[in-house]
Amino acid sequence: MKSYIPSALFAISIVISSIVLGHAVINRNQKNGTINVTGLGESNFTSDLIVWEGSFNRESSNLQDAYRFLEEDRNTVREYLQSKGIEENQIVFNAVSSNPKYEQNYTNDGRYIGQTFKGYQLSQSLKIESSEVEKIEKISREITELLNQGISFYSNPPRYYYTDLESLKLEMIAKATEDARVRAERIAENSKGKLGDLISANMGIFQITGQNSGEAYSWGGTFNTADKHKTASITMKLVFKAE
Repeated sequence: MKSYIPSALFAISIVISSIVLGHAVINRNQKNGTINVTGLGESNFTSDLIVWEGSFNRESSNLQDAYRFLEEDRNTVREYLQSKGIEENQIVFNAVSSNPKYEQNYTNDGRYIGQTFKGYQLSQSLKIESSEVEKIEKISREITELLNQGISFYSNPPRYYYTDLESLKLEMIAKATEDARVRAERIAENSKGKLGDLISANMGIFQITGQNSGEAYSWGGTFNTADKHKTASITMKLVFKAE
């Protein structure tokens, strides 16, 4: 009787080992699938900060006269802007730049014979930053009124910014992540599977473009400042386990 016990135990151990090994082979051959999705977060917003710059200049054969004329123009420009409702501390005048002017001289047959000093051109630029976007927009369009006062004023197109950009980024990331998860759940559902744990998440480039502008995205990110009304967008690439 005792001789049968070791044999029986040996047979049982073989059966158990076969079952364990068989299960291990099955697990080893099973594919651990993943679901890769990209979600988009997008939002339209209106700029709440405007930056506007312009410049004016004067020319004279005498440097002192040119400075005096430019100073008179600066006072006129300041008074004009204040009459439009801009506070004096909002108007920032930059340093005056001075450039000598020369006339190139040629003979009748086109031979260069030197240059003649014609005087100086002095120019000064100004910059205004304001949260009163519509007001500054209007002034930038009407500034040509200074031409009637003999001032050669050149206005640059305003630039538009948004002061709560960090909060907007967080909002876009949340939208993009949720959009990606919904896409992943639908893929899993359509494939008769189940969405597993999140494996990885990678954020794309934050883009700001003008609304309805057809502006192309850039690989390094687009930051539009030309349009008051903008669209912010970002992508999130998520990888989930598929069960």
